Amino acid sequence: MDQGDYGKAVRLIDEAHTQDPKKIEVEGEEIPYELHYSQKMSNYLEKRAPNAPDNLRLAIRAQHLRRWEVPRESYPMNKVGYHAWRTFLKKRQADMASQICLECGFPEGEANRVAALIRKEDLKKDEETQILEDVACLVFLDDQFEEFEKQHDEDKIIRILQKTWVKMSDRGHELALEISMSDRARSLVEKALSGG
Repeated sequence: MDQGDYGKAVRLIDEAHTQDPKKIEVEGEEIPYELHYSQKMSNYLEKRAPNAPDNLRLAIRAQHLRRWEVPRESYPMNKVGYHAWRTFLKKRQADMASQICLECGFPEGEANRVAALIRKEDLKKDEETQILEDVACLVFLDDQFEEFEKQHDEDKIIRILQKTWVKMSDRGHELALEISMSDRARSLVEKALSGG
């Protein structure tokens, strides 16, 4: 991906993230949650694939682009509703990221590749899509899991961890086991990996 203005694309993506109304405190500073999330995604990409091409870097940065505009509650609060919400978000976020790439001078093929990565096309067959999935799972485990597990019963958490683990590559597994977790979170991960 040697055409187009990569820096401008990242700036436009991050400008969108700064509009997230949900704020969190990180090291004493209040920042928009989706900006924090995208920075975590980029940090884990550096660990997972430090030589990743720009199109993967942009897809990673834009994976949750303007996600807050379509709240989970806007879909039925059941499994079917959850999957419909996720499917809609992937397409919407992919389309918006592709448009940013085009606005920054990237060829249509590269913009389409960023969109395909965000939609997670050919997961398990496409190495870069697998890297994106690994990174998303790592951020979930590192940044969201401890709060998430407090909201659900243990059986559901074990199932979610097992599903998360199956989606990851061997390298993703290695990085996941390096994440610092509370004793409770670590015990749930160990229980999930031992078969529940």
